[in-house]
Amino acid sequence: MLILERIISLVIGYFFGIFATGYLYGKAKKVDIRNVGSGNTGSTNTLRSLGIKAGIITLLGDCAKCILAIITVGLIFHKNDPQTVEILQLYAGVGAIIGHNHPFYLNFKGGKGIACTSGFILAICPFEVPVCLFLFIAVVALTRYVSLASIVVAVSFFVQILIFAHFGWFSLTGRNLIELYAVSAFIMCMALFRHRSNIKRLLNGTENKIGAKGKQ
Repeated sequence: MLILERIISLVIGYFFGIFATGYLYGKAKKVDIRNVGSGNTGSTNTLRSLGIKAGIITLLGDCAKCILAIITVGLIFHKNDPQTVEILQLYAGVGAIIGHNHPFYLNFKGGKGIACTSGFILAICPFEVPVCLFLFIAVVALTRYVSLASIVVAVSFFVQILIFAHFGWFSLTGRNLIELYAVSAFIMCMALFRHRSNIKRLLNGTENKIGAKGKQ
């Protein structure tokens, strides 16, 4: 039964995640965000292609949909024991990120999941926010690479999970805690995989810096 509940939570999360804020905002402005900039529907490309307002709206929308997915699953399964609910909420968050990255109605080509992952962090482990936010701002300020900052945050997210879990900051125990590690590692790996082309350009020195024009 718990396997079915995990699948249901993933599916619920997925259908929240496919709300492609950047794509829908662009459509409202008669612009297909997939045909400009990097072709990505996430907040970075929306910011580069449609401006600050569009970037902020996309960031908030993509962050919020993950939070809403997690809250919804919590409400649906609230009668389960607390640890089970927390595990199911993890899967809702993962589902939202997958939906964001691979929306079926956009030929499974969406964003890179960082804004959505930020929603996951806010909902599941808000005590990670200060370090993640500091690292993102610091890396962007020092290098002007949003992609590098996103990669650093993704890795930091997983490292902090391990550290805070070691000190007992999570209520999960036993196999549930191991599942938290597994889900968090999966989220980190998804982010790194989605940024594989950025990583290659960073290594080659050809990655676009924030404020620079041209295809990301």
